[in-house]
Amino acid sequence: MKTMLNYIMRMAAVVVGFGILASSCGDSSRQEILKVYNWGDYIDEELLTEFEAWYEEQTGCPVTVVYQTFDINEVMLAKIEKGEADFDVVCPSEYIIERMMRHDLLQPIVTEEFLRDLAKTETENYFGFVSPYIVNQFDHIIAPDGHNPNDYSVGYMWGTTGILYNMEYVTREEALSWDLMFDERLEGKILVKDAFRDVYSPMLVYATTVELREAGVLGEDDTLPLNDAEAAERGLDGTVPTIEGLMYDASDGSIAHVEEYLKRMKRLVAGWEADFGKEMMTQNKAWINLMWSGDAVWAIEEAADVDVSLDYVVPEEGSVVWFDGWVIPKYAKNPRAARYFINYMCMPENAVRNMDATGYVSVVGASETLDAMEMLNPVLAEIESLTAELAQCTDMEKAAELEESLAEKVAERDDIVAMGASDLSYFFKNEDGTPLCFIDEDGYEVRADSVYVDPILYPDIEVIGRCAMMHDSGEQTDKMLEMWSRVKGDNLSPTMLIFIIVSFVTLLVWGVWRKVDNYRKQQMMLKRRHHAQRKPQK
Repeated sequence: MKTMLNYIMRMAAVVVGFGILASSCGDSSRQEILKVYNWGDYIDEELLTEFEAWYEEQTGCPVTVVYQTFDINEVMLAKIEKGEADFDVVCPSEYIIERMMRHDLLQPIVTEEFLRDLAKTETENYFGFVSPYIVNQFDHIIAPDGHNPNDYSVGYMWGTTGILYNMEYVTREEALSWDLMFDERLEGKILVKDAFRDVYSPMLVYATTVELREAGVLGEDDTLPLNDAEAAERGLDGTVPTIEGLMYDASDGSIAHVEEYLKRMKRLVAGWEADFGKEMMTQNKAWINLMWSGDAVWAIEEAADVDVSLDYVVPEEGSVVWFDGWVIPKYAKNPRAARYFINYMCMPENAVRNMDATGYVSVVGASETLDAMEMLNPVLAEIESLTAELAQCTDMEKAAELEESLAEKVAERDDIVAMGASDLSYFFKNEDGTPLCFIDEDGYEVRADSVYVDPILYPDIEVIGRCAMMHDSGEQTDKMLEMWSRVKGDNLSPTMLIFIIVSFVTLLVWGVWRKVDNYRKQQMMLKRRHHAQRKPQK
């Protein structure tokens, strides 16, 4: 009887245990699945598997990530709007986040319930590592009254829109103005990103600037103020529009205005490209390309391997700073895992890995992120190590190898110094608002207001001072799309069509090569970091 009683009590405990587990993890198998919808080639996919283990470790609940990708914002949105897609976390661009909020398609990410859940599971809240600059930009997202955009979206990656140019045929000074897109000598050598918003906004800023200069309202080299504060400081408030203000402008008159300029440009344009522009630039088939900063970095690196010199700038008249962010659809079936996933992506070490894998820039403004992107200090540490090793080397053959390596590192150091330091104090800040400053593992000081980084990935404060975020054009979207269709028409030459077909075939081969090459580069980067970590601090 006693044995039977013990058996019953044990079974009751098991039932209660399952009940508790079901209440925390969900009583449906769907609670063990997290469906993520992201851009292609936009994450370190090893993190997906690692998240599964981390989530179960933190919460005690198993989860399997089902990962799918998209290439166009509007395609993703259409699936969400029609209720045809079952996703828990999605990564749209800023203007799509606006549209999703306007149509009540999202649920909040940062909630009191979630914060209590983090405390209960003793999981660190990594949302605080998102740069204050990004948080401030997301505050500009248009949202219904009473809704804070930063509660419904968390940044992921960001960048600028500018001009990628071939340094053999175009000077940096020429590329620093959108005038270049109308240069007659470049006929047939100009590519434009087939993304109407990324073209519309810069062209509206440019057209407005040109006409205000011609009218004498602005000086010959003057540009529009970024915002109302700058306009007041320059004595231009109420006199000229601001760059930020024009990002909201999708009026009929402005659409017609931009169409006029784009039709003037059209005769010079070789093609409106979605992805083939990078290859055309690396192969000298085109000399300039209106494109995104992340794609520009990829093209510059690939072109260097075939001795083609490319560079990228943001024209001085002004341009776009764009953002992609994580959101949770309103009808997500596993919002708890979705919130933990977004939190996991904000972990500094994961942000660095995603940057290494994608070539784009994370919104995370932690010291770990800045340290990983700092270019000069690792080279200085290697020079110091090689110098010390050379001083103790008695083998002449080995000493010659060390001297050669040392000379290469010194040349690399000189190139980095010649590039100049960037002021990233707007992005990397301490809690009191002062520029982030710390000592890295090699004992070198890292200051956010004077740091050596890739200026394309992390624009200097002067460059970011002429860039503003795009916004959804609402009911005017269809009119903008119609304008874009009229402008593009069919101006591809037979030669260009053949090249595009060949490029797509080539891409299949390049895709495999890129995967292998990216893996090799990542392994080399990891080895350099591990080597630096093994050195004693000063």
